[in-house]
Formats: sequence, C-alpha cells, structure tokens
Amino acid sequence: MSVIPADGPRARAASGDRLPWGPLLVMAGTSFIVIMTETLPAGLLSGIAEGLGTSQGTAGQLVSVYALGTVLAAVPATVLTRGLRRRPLLIGGLAGFLVTNTVTALAPSPAVALAARLLGGAFAGLLWSMLAGYVRRIVPERSAGRALAVAMAGTPVALAVGTPLGSWLGGVTDWRWAFGVMSVLSALTIGWALLAVPDAPGQPRGERTPPRAVLRVPGVAPVLLTVPAWILAHSVLYTYVGPYLRGFGVSLGVDLALLVFGVASLAGLAVTATVVDRALRGITLASLTLFLAGAALLAAGGVSDTLAVAGLVLWGLGFGGGATQMQTALAESAGPDTDVALSLFTVGFNLAIAAGGVVGGLLVESAGATVLPAVMGAAAFVAFAAVLGARRTAFPVGR
Repeated sequence: MSVIPADGPRARAASGDRLPWGPLLVMAGTSFIVIMTETLPAGLLSGIAEGLGTSQGTAGQLVSVYALGTVLAAVPATVLTRGLRRRPLLIGGLAGFLVTNTVTALAPSPAVALAARLLGGAFAGLLWSMLAGYVRRIVPERSAGRALAVAMAGTPVALAVGTPLGSWLGGVTDWRWAFGVMSVLSALTIGWALLAVPDAPGQPRGERTPPRAVLRVPGVAPVLLTVPAWILAHSVLYTYVGPYLRGFGVSLGVDLALLVFGVASLAGLAVTATVVDRALRGITLASLTLFLAGAALLAAGGVSDTLAVAGLVLWGLGFGGGATQMQTALAESAGPDTDVALSLFTVGFNLAIAAGGVVGGLLVESAGATVLPAVMGAAAFVAFAAVLGARRTAFPVGR
C-alpha cells in the first residue's frame, strides 16, 4: 500500500527513516484510553453497584454494553466517515470519550450509565477501525508495522498497569473519580493531538469499496479467520484467570499473575515492532508457537507454581504482538480499504472477547477452570493453521 501524503511540515518530516514519535504516542495514548475505559468497571463493580443503588450483576453490564456498542457501530461508523479527514475524526472520537466518561462519572442512575457506556463503545469502534489506517498514512511504508506497534502499545500498558491502577483509585476515593480521570486524560490527549498529529485525507469517493467486496480482497478473509480464533483462545482464560489459579492451587494472586502476563506482553510487542516489517509471517507463526507452548504449561500448572508462571510468561510473549501482526497483515492485504477491513476486524475481535467470556463461564461451571488451557490451545491451533495456510496472501512466504 502506498503512503498517502499528509498535510503540513510534521507530516512531511515523517517521510524519513525516523518514526514520528509525537503522533504515534498520541495514538498510543488513544488506545490506552479506549482499553482503560472498556475494562475499568470490572475492578469497580462493588462501588458502582452501591453508588447507583443496583446489583453487581447490573453493574457488570457496563462492560457488556460497551462491547455491544463497539460491535454495532464499528462497520457503519467507518463506512460513513471514511471520506472525512483523519485528524478531525480522531479528535471527535476522543471528544466522545471525554463526554461519555464524564456522563458515566456523574450518572444518577444505572440507565444513564448504561446509555453512556453504549455510546462510548460506539466511539471505540470508530477509533479502533481508523487508528491503524491513520498510522499508515503518516509513516513510510517500510516502517508501517513498527509504527503500528508503537501506536498500539497503549493496549498492553492499560491491561498490565492501567486497569489495576484504576481499580486502586476507585477503591481509595470513589468509583466516579476513576471515570473522571479518564475524562481528564481524554482532554489532555485532544490537546496533544492538536499540537502533534498531522492531518491526512480520507478515502476519495471513487475508491471506496463496499464492505462485502472488501471481504473478497485476497488475504482479508484469512486474517479475519485468524482474529476470532486467537482472541477467543486468549479471552477464554484471561477472563477467568482467577478461577484457573484457584482451581490448580497456584499461590500467585490474580493481580500479580496479570502483571506478569502484561509485562511479558510488552516484551512480545517490542520484539514484534523490530521485525514485523520484514518478517511478518515468521513473527506471527513464532508468536502463536509461544502462545501454544504457554497453553501447554498452563495446562500443567497444577504441578508447580513455576510451570504456571512460565506459562503466563510464554502466553504474554506470544500474545503481546498479536494484534499488531494481524492488523499489519490486514492493512497490507486491504490496501486503500484498510479502514473498512479493520472495522470488520474490530467486530470479530469484540465478538471473540464476548464469546470467550460465555464459553469460559460455561466451562468453569460445568467442568472446572482447569480445562481452560486445553480450550485455549485448541482455539490457538486453529489460528496457527489459518496463518500457516495463508502463505500466498495474508502471511506470504518471503515477506
């Protein structure tokens, strides 16, 4: 895919070998805000339920409706806005988070909070669908994968340290302050974007391919098959890591286990950033191999805590760069229709997270959490087979 020139001296400066760190860090901040906003209620359920005068089950739906908003809005929002210039769209999406998090923080009732979260999820669907394409518009093609890894770094950071910090803040003050902090972060990121991020054009009307036709572009379908398999494999255990640890009698606490996983994920993302532009197929297969090895060690976690920790590390190393690898493959296959392809990616990603929660919950209730690593490995093997088979299109040999 050729690089679409952006306007202004900052954009032209990105044409050299050096990455435009300012704009990429703004986008990393954006991905951090999106993920933090999504996961924040999970650590604040008791406070939210008490503050809104409802049950913890109802409070838990603040996570579900956010995901629902993302799934429902990703494709139509992307199709409707793909002709718009990128920087105003980015700032508009961040402004949406500023408003919806503020409304959630001030919500007088569960209904208002749920409505705000549904709308917040819609803005998440828009931002997830446009970020990767925006990155590729403002950096040289040869550095696109590395730049995307930087822009997506906010995701593992949010999962590793952001969500625990948000839960801690809600515990020592009030859950509303946690959402208020997200509003402040959104406002600061908007200001930074206005100063640092170059604009880029949208897609010309004559070049816009209908979403159904994008699915037929060579390479797109294999990536979209890989996405739900890999994300389901991850989320089926990530959602129920607490029951898994208790089921095997692992002495590690949930917070520490997720921190180990998060730090390993950052390491996996760093490795991906260094090689994805010249060895996409190799790094994707290597990541899935590490993921499968992690699942095997986690399945043996009852033998010793050491095996469980090693499994967490390999799981994180394998998964950390996965989203960047899949988005890079999808963007290279879809070319000018990257934004639409990534909206389909976003839908599959979020549906797989939801499916992981449902499937994992059923397994925990029926067979116990100790079976989760086996299911994790089986789904990851489907993703591995999809990548292995896409040797001519999505993950070509020699790339």
